[in-house]
Amino acid sequence: MQQLDVVFTALGDGTRRAILARLANGETPLSEVAEPFDMSQTAVSKHVRVLSDAGLVEVKKRGRTRYCSLQAEPMKNAAAWLEHYQQFWSNQFANLAEHLERDQ
Repeated sequence: MQQLDVVFTALGDGTRRAILARLANGETPLSEVAEPFDMSQTAVSKHVRVLSDAGLVEVKKRGRTRYCSLQAEPMKNAAAWLEHYQQFWSNQFANLAEHLERDQ
């Protein structure tokens, strides 16, 4: 459960989610990951470190360049945890529909 907490914390930030979206297109040099953000490369590196600590990003150094790649397995685990609650919400919406039909 602790790993799930780390993943949700990492996903809780919009910049980090945007970084993951960029990495979904494939391995990317860190300098290119940082390009669209209005922050220093150091700040982007801190976000990448949080993602890496959560197991969502792998960083490899080749020469002087660091490359980032998406590691989606932890997101699969988070999605599986959320899926557990899908039945709850489906039941809630079905109950609401029944209630609204009775009131009409």
